[in-house]
Amino acid sequence: MTRFRTTTLALAAAAMVALAAAPAQAAPGDVTTTCASTATPQGYVDVSWGYSASCGTQNFDPNIKQIKQLTGLPIGTVVQACGSAYYPVGWVQTSSYYSSSCVAFPNSGFNNNAWTLKRVS
Repeated sequence: MTRFRTTTLALAAAAMVALAAAPAQAAPGDVTTTCASTATPQGYVDVSWGYSASCGTQNFDPNIKQIKQLTGLPIGTVVQACGSAYYPVGWVQTSSYYSSSCVAFPNSGFNNNAWTLKRVS
């Protein structure tokens, strides 16, 4: 029983580290999932929020986010992003809107929380 518990704890810790770590050498446009407590790396935007027990909370508040690598995408590319992190230099906001997948905080209402972004330089 102790061996099983030790193995389970080791696997859970490894999963949390994998979710918390910044993506290594992601290609332009790649989407990665990380715990919400991890800052969105430079060159990425948040594209979706959700809940996972692997990120350590006991309630169902959003605690994970999917982030998308924008660095390297060609000029003229258009992406949809959550408004929970700044977008990189060279990108402009062309519109804002409400998205249920971008609710990063409980009880945040139906205010605009997402952007359409376009790469301009």
